[in-house]
Formats: sequence, C-alpha cells, structure tokens
Amino acid sequence: MVADPFRLGVNYWPAETAMGWLASYDGAVVRRDFARVAAAGMDTVRVFVRWEDVQPAPSALDTGALGALVDTADAAATSGVDLVVTLFTGHMSGVNWIPPWALGGGDGDQRFRVISGGVVQATPPSLRNWYADPEIVSAQALLAAGVAGALAGHPAVWAWDLGNESSNCTVPPTRQTALGWLERMTSTIRAADPGRPITIGLHMEDLEEDRRIGPAEAAEWCDFVCMHGYPAYADWSTGSADALLVPFLTEITRWLAGGADVLFEELGQSTTLGAGPIGVQVTEATAASYTAQTLDRLRSAGAIGALLWCFTDYVSALHDDPPFDTAVHERSFGLWRADGTTKPSFDEIAARSRMTRATPSLPGDWLDVTAEEFNADRSAQLRRLYSRYRSSRSAAGLPTGGPLSGSPNRRVDEPASERRTQEGTR
Repeated sequence: MVADPFRLGVNYWPAETAMGWLASYDGAVVRRDFARVAAAGMDTVRVFVRWEDVQPAPSALDTGALGALVDTADAAATSGVDLVVTLFTGHMSGVNWIPPWALGGGDGDQRFRVISGGVVQATPPSLRNWYADPEIVSAQALLAAGVAGALAGHPAVWAWDLGNESSNCTVPPTRQTALGWLERMTSTIRAADPGRPITIGLHMEDLEEDRRIGPAEAAEWCDFVCMHGYPAYADWSTGSADALLVPFLTEITRWLAGGADVLFEELGQSTTLGAGPIGVQVTEATAASYTAQTLDRLRSAGAIGALLWCFTDYVSALHDDPPFDTAVHERSFGLWRADGTTKPSFDEIAARSRMTRATPSLPGDWLDVTAEEFNADRSAQLRRLYSRYRSSRSAAGLPTGGPLSGSPNRRVDEPASERRTQEGTR
C-alpha cells in the first residue's frame, strides 16, 4: 500500500503586484512563478480571490477575473502543482480588503485598517456581518457558485477554502449562525463542483478566543481542517523561532476537530536584510533552521501537509502602499527574495519534497482536559497545555525546539497590544 504524500507548498502573491494580482493579472508571471514552485519540489499553491476583484456588486461577478482564475488553474496544471482556492479575501497581511457594498454595518475588527476600492477607509471600521446579513450571505453564495462553477472539474484544483482568517473581519453572532453559514457555503460549492475537498482558513486566534467558527464547527461541514500559526505572534511562545508551537497547534486543532485531518496552511518567518534580528523578524539562517525543524515536527505530528507563508518578498515599489507601509515585516516573508533569488529556507524545503504522511497519534499525557474544559478558558488553557507539551518532550529526551541559536526572544519593550495587532497579519 502506497503511503499518502505529505503536501508541501506555498501561499501565493506575485512579487510585483502582491494583493493586486487579479486586478492586474499577468499569466506569464503566474507561469514563471508556478514553474519555480514546482522546480523546488513543492506540489501545492494556495491562491486568493480578493473579494471586490471578482464581485463588483452583490449580484454581479467579473467575467475577466473569473477568466484569470481559470488561466491560473491552467498554469498550475502545466507546472504540475495543485491549487487551494481561497474565497472571500477579506483579511490579508494586516488589513481587511472589503467591497464597497459590504461596508456600512456595525461590525469589524478595530485593529485592522479597511481598504475598499483602493482607498483606506476612515476608522472605526464598519462592516456588514458576513454570516447574519442576508444580502451579504446571498452574495457570498453567488461568488462561491460562480467561481466553483468556472473551475468545476479542473484537474489542477485540489481544494476550496472558505476564507482567510475571516474572524479578523466579522464574527458570527451565534454558533448556530456559523453552522448555518458553513452548511450553505459548502453545499453551494459541492453543487457546483462535486467531489472537491473543502476547508476554511482558521488561525491561532480562533483557538485563543471563541469566534464561533473553530475546529469543531469547521470539521462538521468541511473535509479537512486548517490552522495558521506563527510563534512571533504568540506571547506564550518562547520566541519568534520556537519550532514546537506549530506542531502543538496541529495536535490541539485535530483534537478539537474530533480527529479530523489537519493541513497547516500557514507557517513561516519574516526575515531581515541585515545580519541580526529585528523585532519579530529573524535572520535568513534562523528562518531556514526554523523551517527545517518545524516541517519535520509537523510531519511527525500527523499533519497532512504544510503551506509556507509565503512565496516571495515584494518589490520595493510596493513598500509605501498598504499593508506594507506600516507592516514592514510583511515585506519579507518570502522563500524567494523580490529579485527572484532563493533564501536558505528554500534548500530545506527542497530537501523535504516527496515526504510521506505519518500516521497521527493520540495526544500524550500533556493533554489533561476535556474539550468543554478547554473551551471554558481557551487562552489560559492554551498557555498551560503548551507548557505541559514542551515539558513532555523534554522529559522524553526530545528537542524542545527553540529558541534556536541566533533567534530573538520577544522584545520586552513591545506592548502586548502591539503583538496582538500583528498576530492576525495574514
């Protein structure tokens, strides 16, 4: 019996256009970039449907953008990589990109700027609720049906993703509302593109707080569960290069999801251009060590795969534009530099291509609570369980994963509020 492959890939925006890739689509650039991904031995690329690029009005879809998505899938097929297509984007790299017609409600995460129609909106943000506003939900269903229909049966599409850290935009008012939304969106996609796996891009804050859609809710309607996590954004990690945090989040997510498969959909490091670490950023050498250790531990933890954040650094011409004008660390998360050269992490990933999945094991003695007890005090339980998880590895004589040599501990002068603002940066 042939073992299942351990999926290995990247989250994709082009170096030259970043989040504007669909609005200024260039198929030659996509083909160039996908060829690089395939040459590195990676098999999966996650792409994003920035909401207003595809849906200029609640009842209308942009046929040019749909055509660009089909061309993207054709490019992936030519290069031999599979796509995860992420809808309703939405939250990305520290800002919320929202269509003008989805503004004007009473929701919105106060930490994040809102960009609509290319313009940074006045604060505080005012978004219509994605889960409770009937017109918004109907518009989402139209988008899901239209994009899934355009790509129905395409051999390069591996999975659909119902959003990127969407709880940083709006949160369902109740768990029942959340489940109803998941049922409608998954049913809509399955009707348009039968047999394709569906997931949703959850992140670490969905474990730390009750945002109504977490691993348990996702597992009820999705085919597998995703998690995003970065030690730099967890004030309970040991530092920016703590290589145990991501496998721990994998095990917690699978447990809360009732044993569902887990893809770790985002992990990575922002690197500095100089010799030493700065803030949450690390050196390229430290990022490579972190990447190698984390990928090995993710596989051992039974994850079905890992997608690195992200494909490339961004060209300097974008640095004065949101989100890069204020989120400097977002400029340099890439495995490739903006000039197309590779960082040391590239070699660690190439060396791990064609790995096979490991069979997930039951959590160890470090997990000493029920799901109900965990949910009653999520943040405190995560911190406590992570301490137990690290101690259990130390007692077993296993590497504890950080801080790595040359990696920074978190700056003691960095306010907790600023760390939390950075946390949702994807």
